[in-house]
This record gives sequence, structure tokens and C-alpha cells, in this order.
Amino acid sequence: MDATLKNALAQPAVLLFGALRMELPDYTLRLLDGSATLVVGGETYVGLDATFGTIASISELTEEIGDSAPEITVTLFPPDVSATAALSHPNMQGSTVQLMVGAVDMASGLVIGTPETLFLGEIDVPTIGIDQSGARTVEYTVVSVFERLFEVEEGQRASDGWHQSIHPGELGLEFMTGTDVNLYWGAKPPQGGSAAKSGWGAVAAALVASQSLKGGLGQ
Repeated sequence: MDATLKNALAQPAVLLFGALRMELPDYTLRLLDGSATLVVGGETYVGLDATFGTIASISELTEEIGDSAPEITVTLFPPDVSATAALSHPNMQGSTVQLMVGAVDMASGLVIGTPETLFLGEIDVPTIGIDQSGARTVEYTVVSVFERLFEVEEGQRASDGWHQSIHPGELGLEFMTGTDVNLYWGAKPPQGGSAAKSGWGAVAAALVASQSLKGGLGQ
């Protein structure tokens, strides 16, 4: 935590604020949890955004250990149907979301130090809804950046086409059409046996493969 902010939080009375930053495809939304205007890191955060409205609610943050990445829900009050349609568009998925908390100097109205980032993630699923008062809402399920650690790397192949789909123009596997050496890509090799043929044939195949890789990488 920023030292200046830490000292401020140690005082008997402190004015806290929450800030939400969403990097949408064509717009960066910067909202506060109340009616105010603050400059955070050189960027202006407001309680009401003229394009996309206000924060309706943010789910409770919890710390736990489990087999899934943490997630939160962020609900917005869009001002009109157009904003609702834009916020719920599929291209919003994957947009970066940052949730911060900081303190404000009550005399000057300036932010004290650097706000602490409580959550950093990306939009997963948007849901349009209606709250109890009849107001239109857009709720985002926001998953932690650690969600990518749980992705299963299935379907990966040691082939030129697959390799270039990830690294376009990288020709390390261009001439590698076959090998006697079994390559276990993204999986553990079977136990209790050799993963490659023995003898000079295996050695020659490995040598040809390594030379092809060197030639491709040098191009």
C-alpha cells in the first residue's frame, strides 16, 4: 500500500472513496461510488457518467482459497436504452475492470497518495435486468485475471499451422512434417515406457527436427 495513503488511514477520521475503472472497447468508464469528481492518477472520475450512468452496486469482496478464480458483480444504472445496448454488447467481454479504494483530504478535496487496487479482472458475462424500483440495470460478472490460469490448453499441436496461429511469421516448425519422437504437448507422457523410439533412427529424427527449428528461428 502507498505510504501516504497508509498514514491517512491511520488517522482518527478519514474520508474514503471507491473508484471503478472499466476499459471498454471504445470508451474508458471512470466512476466513483458517490456524487463527486476526483482526479486519480491524472484521470477524472465522476459519480455520474454522461454516457453510461452510475454505479448501482458492487458485490462484496472476499478472500478465500479454492479451485476457482475470485469474481465480483458490478451493476450499473445506464441512462437510456442506447447505453444499455452498448454495455450489454458481446464485445464488452474481456474488457479490463479495476476496483480501487482511496482517501480524500477533506480540506483540499484532493486524493491522498495512490489508491489501493482491491480487484483487477475482466468482464465475463453482462446481464440486463430491472431493479425493485423499475430502473434498468446492466450487471457484469467480473472474473479475476487469475481466471486464465484455469484455462485448459486442449487441442494444441506441434504443427506449423498451429504454431503460426499463435506466433504469426515464426517459422520454427515450417519443415517439421514428421518425427519418430513423440511430442506430448500440454500433457504428461505415459508412465513406465519410453516416449521415443530407441536407436539411431530416433537420434537422426531428433537431429533433423532440431536443425529445422534452428533454420526456422533464424528466418
